[in-house]
Amino acid sequence: MADRATPVRPIILGGDIGAYATARTFHETYGVRSVVLAGVATWAVTGSVAVDHRVVTGLSDPDLLVASVRDVVAEEPGTTHLVLGSADWLVDALVTHRDRLPGVVVPYAGSEAMAQVTDKGTFTALCEQLGIPVPATVVLRAADGPAAAAGLTFPVVVKAASTTAYHAVDFVGKKKVDRADDVAELGQVLARIAAGGFGGDLLVQELVPGGDAEMAAVNLFFDADGVWRFAQFGRVLLEEHTPGALGNSVAQVTGVNAEAVDQARRLLEHVGWRGFANVDLKRDPRDGVYRFLEVNPRVGRSGYAVTASGHDISRMYVEAFVDGRPAEPLVSSAEHLFHVVPLPLVRRYVSRADAALARRLARAGRATNPLMYRAERNPRRWANIAAAQLNQFRKFARYYPR
Repeated sequence: MADRATPVRPIILGGDIGAYATARTFHETYGVRSVVLAGVATWAVTGSVAVDHRVVTGLSDPDLLVASVRDVVAEEPGTTHLVLGSADWLVDALVTHRDRLPGVVVPYAGSEAMAQVTDKGTFTALCEQLGIPVPATVVLRAADGPAAAAGLTFPVVVKAASTTAYHAVDFVGKKKVDRADDVAELGQVLARIAAGGFGGDLLVQELVPGGDAEMAAVNLFFDADGVWRFAQFGRVLLEEHTPGALGNSVAQVTGVNAEAVDQARRLLEHVGWRGFANVDLKRDPRDGVYRFLEVNPRVGRSGYAVTASGHDISRMYVEAFVDGRPAEPLVSSAEHLFHVVPLPLVRRYVSRADAALARRLARAGRATNPLMYRAERNPRRWANIAAAQLNQFRKFARYYPR
């Protein structure tokens, strides 16, 4: 039953599955529709009972973004508005321009803390300073060429230090993450990125071996005073492999890993974090150590795993940033399967042990796909969801590495 005791109207920037999952959480708990502002109409949020979807062309313009949020607030001036971003660059814009949004709750860390952990170069240096394991890494510019990465052992991965800066460029062959198996291939990757017009810092990082099941994440939540309230470890079962979405988790099981949670908490406490963070890690099968890869400064797409396992994200935001209620810190030990692709597909591409785990959790009623929200009544929406779910079989058949 929805709790209507606290009037809050969420504004969510971006129209992906993560935006929908967050809107669903607020709808389930408070009975409110979130205003979702996105640059284009997307199937993930269109026609939803939980979403007031509005297309704002050119949302990457900070002035337009601020004006659009203000326009929404002006519709209900007596209501508390809380604004969230579903992508790193949108969070960065909100943090940068929060002073232009008076009266709006912007539940994120300050610019300095944000810069320390969202820039992958400074993040890596900070982890090393704190004794947190990371892969061997070199920070360079594409124009420096492959010689600047001398000393690394191949294969390596190449990714932009700043997701926000990389979002601003577009070129043929652009990937979220590139891989190079030798010096010559690294040179080709760097040349393509340089020709595409990206002149910012890049990370060239030794590839931690292992497949999707070695990946993991820690979700953490800090209140407005920087006190941590919640942490949860999740082990990935399966990831996306399309070039533009490589590495996005599509199936994850929440569970327990005290060491990883403690390291993630120390890292974020050190910089004075606020709000949610999603920390990506990968277990190195050579020594069993989880190495930290990056921090997403927001509720990620897999953030609904937190709600599904019994820890309501929307209630955390409201109680910490709107009501100012104190809360005892909690490390979740709940075991729950989060997935955004059909379960038969998950079982097809994971190990036998993980397929059995997925089957057991599903039979026990501890498996959740955030898209399957029973409150939805729009037939066209359900048709879009069905088409998107079926399309996942085609995508995995084409892109999943053999």
